[in-house]
Amino acid sequence: MYGRLSTRSGPTEQHVVRLEQVPRWIEQEPLSPSASHSESETSDRGFVDPLTTSLAGSENGGTTYGSTSKFHVDHDMNAKLYLWRGTPWVLEVDAVVNSSNENLDEAHSTPGLHPAAGPGLAEECATLGGCRTGLAKVTGGYDLPARRVIHTVGPRYAARYHTAAENALSHCYRSCLELLIEQELSSIAFPCIYTEAKAYPREPAAHVAIRTVRRFLEKHKDKITAVVFCTSNATDTDIYKRLLPLYFPRDNHEEEIAATKLPADVGDENGETVISERKIRISALPGVDGFPISTQPFSGDVTPSYRSAAIKRNDSIDGLVDPAFMSMTRDPDQRRKEQWEKAAQSQTGWAWGRWLGLGGLGASVLSSTEQDSLHGRFLARANAINLTEVAEMKILYRGGVDVDGRPIMVVVGAHFLLRCLDLERFVLYVVKEMEPLINRPYSIVYFHSAASLSIQPDFGWVKRLHQILGRRHKHNLHAIYILHPTLGLKATVMALNLLVEPEVWKKVVYVEKLSDLFRYVPREQLTIPDFVFQHDIEVHGGKAFGIDPRPRAIANRSLLTSR
Repeated sequence: MYGRLSTRSGPTEQHVVRLEQVPRWIEQEPLSPSASHSESETSDRGFVDPLTTSLAGSENGGTTYGSTSKFHVDHDMNAKLYLWRGTPWVLEVDAVVNSSNENLDEAHSTPGLHPAAGPGLAEECATLGGCRTGLAKVTGGYDLPARRVIHTVGPRYAARYHTAAENALSHCYRSCLELLIEQELSSIAFPCIYTEAKAYPREPAAHVAIRTVRRFLEKHKDKITAVVFCTSNATDTDIYKRLLPLYFPRDNHEEEIAATKLPADVGDENGETVISERKIRISALPGVDGFPISTQPFSGDVTPSYRSAAIKRNDSIDGLVDPAFMSMTRDPDQRRKEQWEKAAQSQTGWAWGRWLGLGGLGASVLSSTEQDSLHGRFLARANAINLTEVAEMKILYRGGVDVDGRPIMVVVGAHFLLRCLDLERFVLYVVKEMEPLINRPYSIVYFHSAASLSIQPDFGWVKRLHQILGRRHKHNLHAIYILHPTLGLKATVMALNLLVEPEVWKKVVYVEKLSDLFRYVPREQLTIPDFVFQHDIEVHGGKAFGIDPRPRAIANRSLLTSR
């Protein structure tokens, strides 16, 4: 029934468990008082099953159900929930979560990380750098049954910082789930992110974990097919079996009982704890009676300002209030949901682009702020890792300046060997090398000499690269000089101009021979590969405009021979 998972650390083998072999939450039997401690003598006997206790009180007439649960029965949601007693590393899911420390390069040595992951996972973790508490990063699954490993860092617990620890732990689960959807994955296995080494109490941590997942599924359950809670001992299993009915009731009876047993504070709509004393309250401006609040529909990321232009105020009142403070931002989950919906619509609308071999053109449109944020994240990652192997390929390198003093970036098409290139690392290298140039006007020189278009990244990749480079790149780019263009390349540029980024590709200048290029960029300002000179000689031959386009070594040999 089970597959086999071989490990590199020894001859032992582990079972590979498919998702359909894991018990669903809706299939779990209700926990009886006698069974709650039968699995292990180490279980905490101070815990009492809230469902069975409440039921007994009701029979004796001591408990009535006058309140309403904040978490209602949802059969579709319950069907996506699983409870697994065992290690998550053997589960065949899209992503498995690794509770790591801040230094991800040490993630491979984290207790519980399965040795079958292989050395590749440790090497990739080392390239990611660190990860802050409450955030998450993703790597490949390598030899694990899971496709991806999502690493997150749980908080260290201290009683006096209880609320901060709760919210940090909640953010761990939310970050993992958000990253799951961003990676276009749908099933995930969670271990208990809290650890004894960080002194987080087990039951409060389980409350945070379950309610955060519940709140997230309420908003995004159509994008997630399975969430597996994994426990490694009888104590955690007992806790989850007792708390899951509070947040994921399976019938009306469990919902009614949970209404009387839920903690007073079950967090906000995201599952995070809210301290009322720290809420920002916005009231009417001083001296203005009947201050109206705009009810007009809004769009974008910010609601209309609470300050109405129709209200006449004196200068002293205007000076008391900052307009930026008197506006409210929309729910971040709602914004993210709208972005995903736009992306899905775009993917559907551009499906014909893939049929024609144009690649994925359906990437969602990003605002200027989103582009700046995306560029910043890629730049930070590029500065944190070693990209020497990409630099040695000489695909892209700095030149001098053009005739008007603008800096030049050189691109060599013949060196772009897609089969030998990691495109993700190449993008990081491009971002790092372009950063000093894009803050002011600059130009690009592209040598298409002896290059082939038979192997090329799709248009979707090119569009994504433009988004990552950001608005400064598009605004400050003066020209793209393309040397030795072919008909196929011109057709590609025409398609890019129409479908990808007209602001960039309308700046293309075709240059047929080297002598013409030197009108825009002086020869001494460029490092030109020898094969570019040879290609120019083969295509155009001889000298043009009094400039010998050949390499200096060849020109010198010809001069000596003539003498």
